[in-house]
This record gives sequence, C-alpha cells and structure tokens, in this order.
Amino acid sequence: MTDMEIVQKLKARIRENLDLSSSTSDEDLFEQIEQVVFQYAREEYLTASEKSDLVKQIYSSFRGLDVLQPLIDDNTITEIMINSADEIFIERDGRVVQVPLRFESQARLEDIIQLIVGKVNRVVNEFSPIVDARLLDGSRVNVVLPPIALKGPTMTIRKFPESPMTIDILIGKGSLPRSAADFLRCLVEAKYNIFIGGGTGSGKTTFLNALSNFIPEDERIITIEDSAELQIKNVKNLVAMETRNANAEGKGEISIRQLIKSSLRMRPNRIIVGEVRGAEALDMLQAMNTGHDGSLSTGHANSTEDMLSRLETMVLSGAHLPVEVIRKQICSAIDIMVHLTRIRDKSRRVTEISEIIGMENGEIKLNRLYEFVEEGETADGKVIGELKHTGNTLHDTMKLRMAGIRDLSY
Repeated sequence: MTDMEIVQKLKARIRENLDLSSSTSDEDLFEQIEQVVFQYAREEYLTASEKSDLVKQIYSSFRGLDVLQPLIDDNTITEIMINSADEIFIERDGRVVQVPLRFESQARLEDIIQLIVGKVNRVVNEFSPIVDARLLDGSRVNVVLPPIALKGPTMTIRKFPESPMTIDILIGKGSLPRSAADFLRCLVEAKYNIFIGGGTGSGKTTFLNALSNFIPEDERIITIEDSAELQIKNVKNLVAMETRNANAEGKGEISIRQLIKSSLRMRPNRIIVGEVRGAEALDMLQAMNTGHDGSLSTGHANSTEDMLSRLETMVLSGAHLPVEVIRKQICSAIDIMVHLTRIRDKSRRVTEISEIIGMENGEIKLNRLYEFVEEGETADGKVIGELKHTGNTLHDTMKLRMAGIRDLSY
C-alpha cells in the first residue's frame, strides 16, 4: 500500500468516527488523529518517525494546506510551484526540483486554493480564473484556473522570509559589497527617489525591503502592493495598503493607481510602490515629482535601459503623451536606477547602480556609478565577481547636502 493510500484509508476512518466540525479544537483533532494512527501501527508496523509524519500529514489535510503544509513549514524552500494536482516543484538554494508529493485529486487542490484566496477576501473562479493573493504569513500566491491553465489548477507560492531581509544579510550572500550598500544607505536617508529593476526571481522585492529599512524612523510611510509582502520594522508611522480584485459582478476593484492617488492625501513623507506594471507608473512618477522625495518602487526588466523603455510603455498605456514629455517626467522623478540580475549560477546580484542625469538628443542619459565585473568561475560553477565603482561620481548632490551628508564614499 502506498503512502497516499494509507493516508486516504486513515482519513476515511477519522471521518467515520470523529466530529470534524469547526467546534473541534486543533488540539483535540490532533490527539484523535494520533489515536487512529497508533491503532493502525498495531496492525501494520510503523517506525516512530513514520507515525509522526503520518499524524502531521493527516492533520494538515484537515486543518492545514494538505500536502503543501510541510513545504510551507520548511524554511529552506523559497518557492513552491504547483503545476497540477500531481506535479509539484520547489526551489531551494536557487535550484528547482520536483518533489514526490501530490494532491489526492484535482478537487482537493481546488479546495486548498479556495481556502487560501478566501482568507484574504479574494475570489477566483471560471469567470475570474487568475488571482494574486497571499498566505497569512505574507507569502505571495498566484493562482491560474482552467480553462486558462490547461493541466489543471496551477498555483505558485513565493515564500515569505521568517525575518525581514537586511542589507547585512545581502552583503553576506554576496549580492553587493559593503561600499555599495553604504552608498545606497546615504541615498535613501537623503531622500533620493530610487527605482529597482530586474528579471523574474532576481530579488527585487527582497532588495526593496532591505533598502526600506534605511528610512529614518520618524517619517510617515505609505506602502502600496498587489499582495502585501514588505516588512518594514523600523518605522512606526506606517500605512500598508493592498489592492483588491473585482467581485463576481465585476465591481469593487481597487487598483494600485487608485491607491497611489489616495496615498497623496494621507500626508506621506515617502510612498513605496511594491511593483508597477501598467498605467499606475504615471501616478507613481507624478507622486515622486510632487514633493514625495525618497520614494521607492520596482519593475520587471532585463536591463536598466530596458526598464526605462518599459516605464515609457507603461505610462503610454494610460495616457496619450508625447514620448519626450514622458522621458522628462522620468528624469524629473527618478534619481537612481538599481538593477538586479539572477546570474547563471542562480545567485542574485546587484549588477548596476546608475544615476539619471537628464536628457541628451531626446534620450535619457545615465551616469553609471557601479557595475558588476565578472572575474571568472570556481570549479563548481560559482561566478566570481563583484559590483565595483566605475570611477564616476554622483552629479546631483543637492539632496545629500540638504540632508547634511558631506562625506560620500564610494
């Protein structure tokens, strides 16, 4: 008998003999599951470890997230990818592997999806088959249902770290050197507007979270996200806002664009937009241009130049403005561009820090301050390299002087 068959057999016994209503406490349910498992162990030999695993697995199927629960509880796993009820992959240490787990049926996977999205007041069904949600611990969840997903319900979970990411941790991981981190700390404290770009899985939100912890604790911060992920611990005067999808009737949607407009009336010192994907880019740029210095945001792109082009496209999707006007908006709003890359050895690195210094011949001009320099590989394929200062200095130092920062080392 397979492990799955054993679990199904014992779950059937439990359903027959126990009251599984919400009035049964977690402790009582756990004890009753233990009794059933111990009784089974007298029929078929199980080691102590097998009995413990079986109890946890059955309990998770009733009160947790079923076969996903041990993956959620494993702090070494950073991402869980459910392609279908019987196909689950995980990412650990930058490597993606398939795990020997599956849901008992597609219907069970659908039940778990509805449980997850329901707890954060989201709706997903055949009329609205795509949704972004989060677990109660903040882990980011994306769901796609049939007929859009051809293999069955699909769910991707980006795990939420136990403790907030800090620059010191990123330095320890080799994402950037101490000198570049200190440089960025000065820029955040001096209220430079910083935009973080990078590809999927390059660590943009993680890096944004680390930078945000340089914000002085006496400021008022508004965070705006599709699914709340940021962990800003040092600022007490913090308002965190999250978008809302439309209901089954197509009403009640609250977009990032609406939240940005609303945030301007909330007396923020800074606005942090988790990620811009569309027309809200114009609102973000306008917020940065109307006295909300020190704002931070992220976006998807493969290079700094590509990120600037994408910002133009995002603005054009919601406003019919000449490209030159959009570029002037970008130049006026954003001071610093940071680019992150997930390089071939799966590590996440800061590969560029550039200053926007205006326009030249109708194009946005960049002053590259730091660039990643590769120096080779180790025998096991690890890339040797470091983010190094280019020798260029910051052109616009006014905000540094206003903040009383005179000594800016590179």
